[in-house]
Amino acid sequence: MKYRFFTLLAFIVILFAACDRKKKDKPAPAVTDIKEKFQEFHPEEFKEEDNITPRDFSIDTSNSYSSIFFDSSALVKYLSDNKIDRAVGSRMTSFYNARNYQFSWFSSDGPTEQARGFWNMHNYLTTYENGKVLIDSSLQKRMDVYVADDDTSTKWTSKDKLLLNTELKMTQHYIMFALLNYDKGFVERKELESFVPVKKDSVPALVTSLLNGENLDKKYYDSVNPSYKKLKDELAKYVEIQKAGGWPKINADAKTLAATDTSKFIAVLKEHLFITGDLATKDTTPFFTAELDSAIRIFQVRHGYKPTGKLTDSQIRDMNVSADKRITQILINLGRTQWLVAEPAGKLITVNIPEFILHVKDGKEKVFDMVVVVGKQGSKTTMFTGNLNTIVFSPYWNVPYSISKKEIAPGIRRSGNAYLARQNMEVVGTWGNGIPRVRQKPGGNNSLGRVKFLFPNSYDIYFHDTPSKSLFKNDKRAYSHGCIRLSDPVKMANYLLQGDTAWTAPKIDSAMHMSKEKYVKVKPAVPVLITYYTAWVDDDGLLHFADDIYGHDKDLTAKMFTKK
Repeated sequence: MKYRFFTLLAFIVILFAACDRKKKDKPAPAVTDIKEKFQEFHPEEFKEEDNITPRDFSIDTSNSYSSIFFDSSALVKYLSDNKIDRAVGSRMTSFYNARNYQFSWFSSDGPTEQARGFWNMHNYLTTYENGKVLIDSSLQKRMDVYVADDDTSTKWTSKDKLLLNTELKMTQHYIMFALLNYDKGFVERKELESFVPVKKDSVPALVTSLLNGENLDKKYYDSVNPSYKKLKDELAKYVEIQKAGGWPKINADAKTLAATDTSKFIAVLKEHLFITGDLATKDTTPFFTAELDSAIRIFQVRHGYKPTGKLTDSQIRDMNVSADKRITQILINLGRTQWLVAEPAGKLITVNIPEFILHVKDGKEKVFDMVVVVGKQGSKTTMFTGNLNTIVFSPYWNVPYSISKKEIAPGIRRSGNAYLARQNMEVVGTWGNGIPRVRQKPGGNNSLGRVKFLFPNSYDIYFHDTPSKSLFKNDKRAYSHGCIRLSDPVKMANYLLQGDTAWTAPKIDSAMHMSKEKYVKVKPAVPVLITYYTAWVDDDGLLHFADDIYGHDKDLTAKMFTKK
């Protein structure tokens, strides 16, 4: 079977390969090697008449995935100015012909999800793997700024020459990455062009395409990507539910449902839960039963609530989301799941942002789960992959500029040193413009708590303790400034250092109560994967839905689907 390109973009394959072996001092291929190796294995691609996709003039702003287009002459100039070799250049031309010179990595509202996903993979490759040929400091600086920019008022256009250059360089790196994997098999040109969405389609058309048994690409995804296969199976079930008329709406509030053990609303609730699979046996009686209590608890778990057996108004609103909308939600997350291929062979920490849960696994074995607090809207937690390699006990908190400007500077102006003393803070410099550079000393009221866990990244995101424990009791937990707060950091520290006999539980506890910070290396480093899924199937086969807390689903819906 030919090697499918989406497996190349499965950064987890790269990630776990790095964690299961010692790093080899293998020299990175030179750019010229890309062309030579590709020609060696695939000389048919280098005939005089380059195998280039004809330009698709049917794509315009009315149906394009991205709303930004550029003139084809800009690509010609880029290829010439940067002396791009033919192996890459011909594919870049073909890639943009297929898109009618629509941007692939940016739209009018900023980087696309595909840009964030590819840049995440690119970062991991160049940071932890043998990706020297793809290192580009100017691209790194630009993309780090673009990915971190949450200012929705910014309008991104092709008139921005720096943005256009970044767009073209991202595509160059995308294709170079594919060609550098020549030893893993042939990467088809069409796959390079279709992996990044080209234009809008209707939901029914996309469903038909995905569930069509003759679609060989989708069959291949099924065979190598268990997460994708499980979610696609749920799509098929929900399509059948939709065809049968969906589920009944619950026209009662939680108070009404709780007021009685028998009513017409109970019968409707049973019907709803039977259709969604939460209630195992069809039951049309109007009585509240033990089986119904169990079904409600399953529904609550699947939607991110504590399994109390008692419904709330927000849970009833979740029940009343239509089958049509759930199908759209599954489609969006199937696209995200294509970036995930292999189960890890070693330790892995994952956080799915909308789930508010941290998972620790060792291979296919679950070690433990932990509730977390993630970034709030306006201070979003960024999706990325990194290696957790350092624990900092009794940390200082270096207050970010934005917080210093909005909160600390006004407090100092009001109360001076008394404010700093109350906050256990000290001034260590200046940001300029009268904004002090401040850090909070170790201690019980430190905003990072007693310990933090570092996995180096460009977004200054890490795991940490917190003195504010009450927020962990809530079902929805998006409150932080972007970092991820752990409900049980002591458990995490003990787990990460369990192989180090020098770090016993009492010593860890002592280190968390010092007056100065202590850095400890984690060996080997543990991969951390931070994702954004609002629909997924867990290891027990349960389909979960989560709120679109950052509006990513809403943005993708506008880009992916026609209104009809």
